[in-house]
Amino acid sequence: MRALGPESVSSFLKIAVDVVYAAACIAVAVVGPLCLVMLVYLPFGPAVPRLSLGGHVWVSPLPTLALVAVLLVVEAYVACLVVILNRIRRIMETLVRGDPFHPDNVARLRWVGAAMVGLEAAAYGVRALLDQVGSHSAALRASDGWFNPTAWFAVLVVFVLAEVFREGARLRRDSELTI
Repeated sequence: MRALGPESVSSFLKIAVDVVYAAACIAVAVVGPLCLVMLVYLPFGPAVPRLSLGGHVWVSPLPTLALVAVLLVVEAYVACLVVILNRIRRIMETLVRGDPFHPDNVARLRWVGAAMVGLEAAAYGVRALLDQVGSHSAALRASDGWFNPTAWFAVLVVFVLAEVFREGARLRRDSELTI
């Protein structure tokens, strides 16, 4: 099986990225309105939200305001994922066409790196918020593992790859000018 072009590994991976991208877009479309509903519900509801379904009552381990804040940060997190997946889809399109060192891929990779920084910032926001709320559940304890060196290494790798692609695009342009 070929690595580039139609009917290749890259075309299969593009389909997988398209499916994940669609799921992330659906998540953004669901979480955003849920935040709005919670903000409207906030002044009229109890301090701790409860959900009653089929005779079972689920009580949120977070106060309503903290739950809305967490949902807003989750919305920002998923929006960063959508940006990353969209740029990766565009890069995959160039791979399927057999043109991986397309000049636009440099900017796309830089966007991916910037969005990955946003993902980590959103994760820090959720951890800080949960630590401030003083969660009632051990499952919500966020003080463990504040710094994630693997994530920051991945950000560094993406920015290095952007520079590699920039150099690849420059070399391709130079070779096209050579007679």
